[in-house]
Amino acid sequence: MELTEQDIAAVWLTLKLAGATTALLLLLGAPLAWWLAHTRCRFKVTLEALVALPLVLPPTVLGFYLLLAFAPDGVLGGPWHWLTGSGLAFTFTGLLIGSMLYSLPFVVQPLQSGFEQLDKGLLQAAATLGAGRVERFRRLVLPLCKRSVLTAITLGFTHTLGEFGVVLMIGGNIPGSTQVLSIVLYDQVETLDYARAHWLAGGLLLFSMLTLLLLYTSLRRRPVEIMH
Repeated sequence: MELTEQDIAAVWLTLKLAGATTALLLLLGAPLAWWLAHTRCRFKVTLEALVALPLVLPPTVLGFYLLLAFAPDGVLGGPWHWLTGSGLAFTFTGLLIGSMLYSLPFVVQPLQSGFEQLDKGLLQAAATLGAGRVERFRRLVLPLCKRSVLTAITLGFTHTLGEFGVVLMIGGNIPGSTQVLSIVLYDQVETLDYARAHWLAGGLLLFSMLTLLLLYTSLRRRPVEIMH
């Protein structure tokens, strides 16, 4: 059975959303994870709980409050409409923001765990030898936390692939714009098109399993190397 143009568009949109979400979470989540790993702020536990909240919060609840925030007079939708003249709800940008919030703990927590296990003595020695912050991060932090980074990338990407409740609430079901694979699969089940649903569901299952197998194999075999 061949995929339809609608299926292919949903596959591309889903991969685009997962890739953009993972990249932005690495860019924004790494500093947050570093701060959480080293801060002694008394509000650290509260912030960690907020980061982890999407793990236990029903996706539809998060999607509902994001939908309110994305309204033209909402806390996010208002400034966005003033700057761009367009809305956030039912757009790819809105999906991206929602996906970042929903997948936040899957990226931040592995990074934070890796940063907490770093030998601070190595960083202090590198600073004593004149290495700047960027150089220390590139030559020490990244190689030593490579496993945590790989885990964060894999979990962030694969988790975004399977989002349903959040994307349905804030993105709706607009083909070519906000219709991701999970929504297409839901539509096919609703119309009793189980044959095509098997193709999409099986493909997602196989891709997710292979990705995790590659991750665990890489974590077991790849030694930690210091970059020169």
